[in-house]
This record gives sequence, C-alpha cells and structure tokens, in this order.
Amino acid sequence: MARAIIFFISLSQLCLLSLQSDPINVWPKTRIFSWPKPEATSLAAEFKIQAPMQTQLSSAVDRYLKLIKSEHHHHLVRPSINISSSPPLQTLSISVDNISVPLTHGVNESYSLTITSDENTAYLVASTVWGAMRGLETFSQLVWGNPSCVAVGIYVWDEPLFSHRGLLLDTSRNYYEVDDILRTISAMSANKLNVFHWHITDSHSFPLLLPSDPNLAAKGSYGEDYLYTPSDVNKIIEYGLDYGVRVVPEIDTPGHSGSWAGAHPEIVSCANKFWWPAGTKWEDRLASEPGTGQLNPLHPKTFGVMINVLENVASIFPENFFHSGGDEILPACWKSDSLIQSFLSTGGTLSEVLEKFINFVFPFIVALGKTAIYWEDVILDNEIKVDPSYLYPEYTIFQSWKNSTESTKKIVQAGYRVIVSSSDYYYLDCGHGGFLGNDSLYDQPPEIQKAAGGGSWCSPFKTWQTVYNYDITEGLTEEEKELVLGGEVALWSEQADGTVVDARLWPRTSAMAEALWSGNRDETGKKRYAEATDRLNEWRHRMVNRGIGAEPIQPLWCLQNPEMCNTVHAYNSGDDEENVTLSTGSVGSKGFADSS
Repeated sequence: MARAIIFFISLSQLCLLSLQSDPINVWPKTRIFSWPKPEATSLAAEFKIQAPMQTQLSSAVDRYLKLIKSEHHHHLVRPSINISSSPPLQTLSISVDNISVPLTHGVNESYSLTITSDENTAYLVASTVWGAMRGLETFSQLVWGNPSCVAVGIYVWDEPLFSHRGLLLDTSRNYYEVDDILRTISAMSANKLNVFHWHITDSHSFPLLLPSDPNLAAKGSYGEDYLYTPSDVNKIIEYGLDYGVRVVPEIDTPGHSGSWAGAHPEIVSCANKFWWPAGTKWEDRLASEPGTGQLNPLHPKTFGVMINVLENVASIFPENFFHSGGDEILPACWKSDSLIQSFLSTGGTLSEVLEKFINFVFPFIVALGKTAIYWEDVILDNEIKVDPSYLYPEYTIFQSWKNSTESTKKIVQAGYRVIVSSSDYYYLDCGHGGFLGNDSLYDQPPEIQKAAGGGSWCSPFKTWQTVYNYDITEGLTEEEKELVLGGEVALWSEQADGTVVDARLWPRTSAMAEALWSGNRDETGKKRYAEATDRLNEWRHRMVNRGIGAEPIQPLWCLQNPEMCNTVHAYNSGDDEENVTLSTGSVGSKGFADSS
C-alpha cells in the first residue's frame, strides 16, 4: 500500500512537470467547456475504453486507445494546474443512443463528456456513433505527459454550428498518392471536419479508372502509376467512414473536360488547343488556364458516355451527394466547335447549349438517388447560365466561390442550399505566384509584380487569420442562414502535390474547422482570433507530433513570451503607406489588434 501511494505521488509530480501555464484547450474549441477548478490526475496504465459494438466505432475506439496511451503529448509551455487526490482514471465509458444511424449529411454529431474528480470512470454520451468519434477526439486532447495525465473536473457539451465542414482536394492537375489522401482524411477527422470533396477529374487528367470505360483513364491520366482503381476508391471511402468523413466525388462537366478527349475526341470541343491564342483578348480565351476542353452537349455520343460515367461513379461511391461541376464554361471554346456553330447560326444560344446538358444530366443524377451539387456558375455566370427553374431546390445544392458573400446571397435568395468556398477566404492555393512558363511578369520591377498579385489570380495568400475570421453567413437574414450548409476550403493543385500538401492545408484548414464548429467569436460577440493564436500554436504542435506536416504560424518565442507578439495598434486603412505595408507582415512586425 505504501509503495502504491509513493508510486501515485511520483506520477503526479511527473504529470505536473509537463503541464502548461494556461488551462488545457481543445481544438476546435468546444461549445461548452466547464472546468471551474483546473485539476488533473494520472491515467491508469490499464486504462480502457468501453463502448457498444459497431464497426466504425470499434475501429475508432481501438485507434484512440492506442493514441491516448502512446502519444505522451508535451505542451509547448508549462502551466500551473493542481493535481487531484483522486485515483488514476481507469475507464472511459461510451454510450450511444442509436448506433445504426448512417454517416450522411446532417447526422447528429453532438456529444457530452464528463470527467469528474472523484470517480475513476469518465463518461462520453452521444446520439450517434459519429458524435462519439468527435467526443473521442476531444478526450484525446485532454490527455498529455509521460506518464500520462488527464484533466478532471470537466464537463463538455458540444455540437457543430454547421453540418457541412469540408475540404476540397484537386487530384487532376497533380496526382496524390492514396496514402496522402488517407493522411489528409485522418487530419480532417482530428479537426472534426466531415466531408472530403474529391475533385477527381479536370482537363489535365482523368485518373479515375472506371470499369465501364477504362479508356478514359488509360488515355486521360498521366500514366499507369497515376491512377485510382476501384480498389483504391473503396479503401479511401472505407477509411473515411472509419474516421467519420464522407467522400463526395466531383466529376467536373461540361467544362474542365479536356482529359476526356483521349478516349472520346469527338465529344470534346477545343481539346488540346492553346489556352489563350496570341492576338486574342482575354474574353476570347479557350480556357482560364492551360488545359482546354469542354464536353459538347450537341454531339449524339456525349450523353451515352455520360450515362456510363455517372452510373459507374454512382456504383463506386455510395455517398448521396454528387458534384457535377459546371464552372468556367468558356464561350470561345464552344463557339470553335462546328456543331455548336451550326446551332448558333439558327438562333440558338450558348445558355441553351448548357441547358441541354443540365436537362439531361440533372434528372439522371436524381434518378440515381443522388443530390446534385453544382458550382455557382450554372445559374450566376454572366454569359452562360441556365434558368433556375430547371433545377429543383430539393435535389440541388450550389457551391459559391466568387464575389465573397454576394454569390452566397443570390443563391439562398433563389431558394437553394449552399456550400461556401469563397476564393477570397478559402482558396488555399492562392498567393504562391503563377505557374505559366515564359511569363514576362517576373522580369518586371517588384512594384509591378506586386500590383499583379505576384502572378496569382487570387492573391494574397490566405493566412489562417483570414480563414478564421470569415463569416460565411455575413449579410444574410436568419431565414437565409438556414440554407447555408457550411463551407469548404479548397486546394487546387497547379502547384501542389503530396510533397507539400500537409503544409498547404494545415493549420489553415484548422482555422476553418473551428469557425464552422463553434464559431469565431466569444460569448460577447467579439472575434477571438487573438485568443485563438496560442491555442492554434499548441494544436499545430500536436498535429505535427501526430504525423501531419503542418506549417508553423509564429516563432516558438511568441508562445513562450505571452502577448509579446501581439499588437496594440488597430488597423488603419488611411493613407499611411508604411503602416499598410508593414501590417501585412507577421504579427511580430506590426499586426492589428483584435476587433469585434
């Protein structure tokens, strides 16, 4: 007995040595986190998790039990938290109201977590398996040290503000290994994101091997080493299910379809053409970037090919949402096609060409039991768009990406649900310069390059603060807000692949994850990005130790010297050029004070 007491005291002392100076935080921040008396106790060596038997939950329990026992996280800054006299925590008991609820849009992800200071059992209660997974992640972040300690005297109640919290990854422009995608999904789950939007195909490559039309991948991919087989797809889907992440496929049509021309050259307009011919105006370009080709809805073979593709994709992906693209249809591309030229010569319009495509494909998607997602261009483009009456709101979702809140407002006013991916805030590829060869911009003086955004059309680089502070329902009425399903960050891959994907995504995607889970404001309504900085530093550190190559957001010195990297000067948009220029640097140079 004396030895047991001595052993417990030594564990407590070791636990105290690894504590940080502020209360333990969870990322994303929970909705309710009550810890009136910050205390911790030891985690028993024989700690176990008890849970109902269900395939995905059992997988999560095994995964988190291994993580909790082996992570031994050490916080970056030591704290002052009391060590409880309670015995080591022996068990996490999980109860789920309904273990059979499938992972679909809108599933209940709520949970509560109770870790008292006078019991050796903690309690996690959730409505569904998917809520239990979110609670397991929270619990894992309340354990640290070697030997391990766990926070006690805590009550958490949590659920997301938005049901759709996603990440788009483009695997057409550059290829990502399956393991890169799996690692991304695991990081998404740790950040309580729940939708992997897989932009599989584009004009550049068609890497998806479809059994009904294998030539699309054989002739449209970068090669046999750059394919996703049905087995690969199933592995990714099942992995996502184990991590509580849905996999939503996007086959972008009728634009961005140049990669179809290898297998079916007759149905693709302006394929393999130079994207912006010499001597032409920007509005007469064939594509918005290198890689031309748009499906021709007037060719008699087009819809037969589309049926094969849609049926095959629907059979491979069980997800109820199907993204059909519809963005950036260029007039000059279709006008270069002889069939479409004949149609236009008889009084037809390009919008009618798009309507023919939508009127065939949309009902077919619905007949397959899917809800169709389109980019906003389908109804909001200035030149080529369809009458919204062709698309029934109960089967249609739009994804906004232009004009920040303006597009979102127009979509919900038309009665449609919307997913927000504003390029002004959520495009993570922005700000890395251009990728065009022989670009004379880079032989110009710095002030000209700066004025041109460094060659990136969507400059500047989207900092984590920019992502965090974005309010996706800004300017909407309460009724309109109900139609906003959530948001997605997007990584378009002109200059990204598996070698850089972690740093491009994380921890900036973590910033969106918290904003969509619990919001970006505190209880008083004030934006909390200043308070979030230290927490994100700590969370980034933990992600790195979990194998995610997240980039740093500050020098470590900032966390070790509280408030020294903050600013006491509010942003001033006046004519003080030096102030505006310096303020774009790091917070340590000259940032801006927190604002409401």
